[in-house]
Amino acid sequence: MPDSRLSEEQRLMRASCRAFVDDVVIPFIRREWPREWDMRPDARLPPEILEGAERVGIRTLGVPEAFGGIELDPATEVGTFALIAEEIARGDSGLADKLVQNWKVAVLLRHVAPEHLQKKWFGRLLEDPQFLLAHCLTEPRGASDRWLPYNVPEAAMQTRAVRKSGGWVINGRKQFISNGYDAGLYVVYANTNPAVGMLQGTSSFLVPRETPGLTVARCNETMGCRFMNNGELVFEDMFVPDDHLLVENESLGRAGIYFRPGKIIQAAKNLGVGMRAFEVTAEYVQNYVQGGRILIKHQAVALRLADMATRLEAVRALLDRAARAVDEKDPDADALCNMAKVYASEEIFKVAQHALELHGGNGVMLDFGVEKLFRDASIFLHMDATVDISKMKIVKALFPHTAGRYAGPES
Repeated sequence: MPDSRLSEEQRLMRASCRAFVDDVVIPFIRREWPREWDMRPDARLPPEILEGAERVGIRTLGVPEAFGGIELDPATEVGTFALIAEEIARGDSGLADKLVQNWKVAVLLRHVAPEHLQKKWFGRLLEDPQFLLAHCLTEPRGASDRWLPYNVPEAAMQTRAVRKSGGWVINGRKQFISNGYDAGLYVVYANTNPAVGMLQGTSSFLVPRETPGLTVARCNETMGCRFMNNGELVFEDMFVPDDHLLVENESLGRAGIYFRPGKIIQAAKNLGVGMRAFEVTAEYVQNYVQGGRILIKHQAVALRLADMATRLEAVRALLDRAARAVDEKDPDADALCNMAKVYASEEIFKVAQHALELHGGNGVMLDFGVEKLFRDASIFLHMDATVDISKMKIVKALFPHTAGRYAGPES
C-alpha cells in the first residue's frame, strides 16, 4: 500500500514489525542458517522468535478486542494484514506463514465459532506465544483442484463425518497442512452429505490437538518456508461434540472470509521474499567487484536489477488493488485475489532467479543465504492453489456460466 494511504496506526505497526525483522529475524536467519535443515521440527525455530512477535503485537492479529486481541480497522483490515505479512516474510517466509495462519483462522472463528469456544480458544492463543492454529482442507485425493469448482459428489472430500448421539465421528486424512505438525487447534472440513456436491455437503469442525482419534502423522520436509512445520493428520473414529460443529453442510461457502484475505496474504508474503531478494542483490552488485568494476557498472547486471524493481512494483500495485477490493467488498474481489496470488508467484520467482544469478557462485552456497530466497519463492507457485488452478478460478470468476464447468459426461 502506498505510504500516502497508510493510517498512523499502520505506519506504527509497520515500523515496529520492520524493527523486529531487522533486529531479530534477519540476524537469526543469517547466524543460524543450519537450523533450517534440522530434521527435528521442534528444534528449528527457537521459542524466543514467536515471543518476539508477541511483544510487537503481530502474533494474534484478527482476534476480537472483546477477547483481548488487537482489533484492526475493518475498513482496511486486509490491507493491514498484507502490510505486516510482507514485512515478516522479508525476514523469513516460513515465520510469516506460521503467524498468518493464526490471523486467518482467527478471522474465520470470529465469524463462525460460538462465543464460548471463541472465549476459550482465543484465551489459549493469547496466553501461550507458541500456540498455533491450522486450517485443514487438503487431502491425498483432492486439493486446490476442488476449487474449479466441479461441484459434484465424486469431487467431494474423502474425510467423512457421521452424526452420532451428541456429536460426530470423523474418519479420514489431511495432508500439506500449514502449521499442521505443531498446531494446538484445527479447523477440519469433512463430507457430511455424500449425495450432493461439496458446496452443499461439507461441514467444518473445531478440533483440539488432544482429541482422541487425532494423530499427527508426520512433518513434511518442504524445500522452502522450512520454519513453518507443514504436517499430515489422520482421523480414526474421532468424536467431536455437537457444539464443535462450526458450519453444517455449507461450510465452504462460509469460508470465503478465510480464503479471500488468504490470497492477499499469500501474495504479500511472496512480495516480502522478493523485496528481500532485491535488497540483498542491490547491495551486492554495488559492492562486489568483477572485471575491474563493481557489478552494477556492467550493463547486463544493471538491466537485471531494473527488471527486478519493475516486477516488484507491478506486484505491489496489483496486490494493493486486490486488498482494497476485499476490504471494500468489491464484486470483483474473488478474481482479483486469485490474480494477485498467481501473478505474484510467477513474478517473484523471476525476481529470485535474477538474485540467484547476479550473485554468481555465491548465490548457490547455503551459508550465503540467497539460495534460500530462491527456494522460498518457488514454494509460492503452488501454495494456496497451483498456478494452473488459480488461473482456472480467475476465468471461472470472469465467465461463471461457461468457463470451468464440469468436464465430465453430459447428464
